[in-house]
Amino acid sequence: MNPYVLTTLLSSLGLGTTLTFASSHWLLAWMGLEINTLAIIPLMAQHHHPRAVEATTKYFLIQATAAAVILFAGTANAWATGEWSMASVSDPIATTMVLAALSLKVGLAPMHFWMPEVLQGLDLLTGLVLSTWQKLAPFALIIQTSQAFDPLLLTALGLTSTLIGGWGGLNQTQLRKVLAYSSIAHMGWMIIVLQYAPHLTFLALLMYILMTSAAFLTLKLSYATKIGTLATTWSKTPLLTATAALVFLSLGGLPPLTGFMPKWLILQELAKQGLPFTATIMALAALISLYFYLRLCYSMTLIISPNTAASTTPWRTQTTQVSTPLALFTMMTLGLLPITPAVTALLI
Repeated sequence: MNPYVLTTLLSSLGLGTTLTFASSHWLLAWMGLEINTLAIIPLMAQHHHPRAVEATTKYFLIQATAAAVILFAGTANAWATGEWSMASVSDPIATTMVLAALSLKVGLAPMHFWMPEVLQGLDLLTGLVLSTWQKLAPFALIIQTSQAFDPLLLTALGLTSTLIGGWGGLNQTQLRKVLAYSSIAHMGWMIIVLQYAPHLTFLALLMYILMTSAAFLTLKLSYATKIGTLATTWSKTPLLTATAALVFLSLGGLPPLTGFMPKWLILQELAKQGLPFTATIMALAALISLYFYLRLCYSMTLIISPNTAASTTPWRTQTTQVSTPLALFTMMTLGLLPITPAVTALLI
């Protein structure tokens, strides 16, 4: 892609997200979401592959539908209350529509069906942007309007997303689909604690972005898109294989890695709020997710001689890819748990 075009698109992505962050008016927020969507469409379709074009079309239709519902909900709320401000969302129909549209935008279950299919059609870098940056603007709106939502509905969305995210990833062989279901499960963790401690939602989102970035960049460096390909990475990049297994375990929330931090704090908060049953279901759902991360780790680190792998073992050649961002993200993914008290003190 032309560097000038790429710079324009990436600047538009940043502008759209910043506009949504800074707005307290429904029209401005909607405008930021639209700029965001329109900026990523050319990035998604840049390879002109039928799967990429199909994924782009699906993504555009889903995001346009969600944006239209948000605009309609904002208009309905303005009709009922006389204000366009996000702080004054009091109309119950408008509130439900806003939550449904934002859930569709970020891929919360049961509005998650587009996410694995779209992510499967993209290359790993665009998939990384879709899984991380594109979540920021809708989540900013969810956090801003969280007090207007029905707590029972938020809990139901959180539980459903965590269970479906874990259950759906069990039978996958494509790594991008595994990461899509991982994203759905993490969204569930963020949404369930939103009504009690919004700062924990922000922390979980931040940790999710760090871990997912490390996972996508690892797969990009090893040119892996299927679980079968992971079995041959040890011959090419042994050190990367070892850190990649730890990154996947961190995504699963295994102590003493960074991914344990948000899960631990969220379960603690749920127990404090007198919801031990909900906390138990969330912890069990996390175990389901951990199973498919362990499958990936098994493929990467335990399928070596004398066991046979289906893929041809690649030569260990020099790579031209930049590995500095991967090193930074991997370090943060593996080692931030000891500073949990400092992080919570900063956020509260």
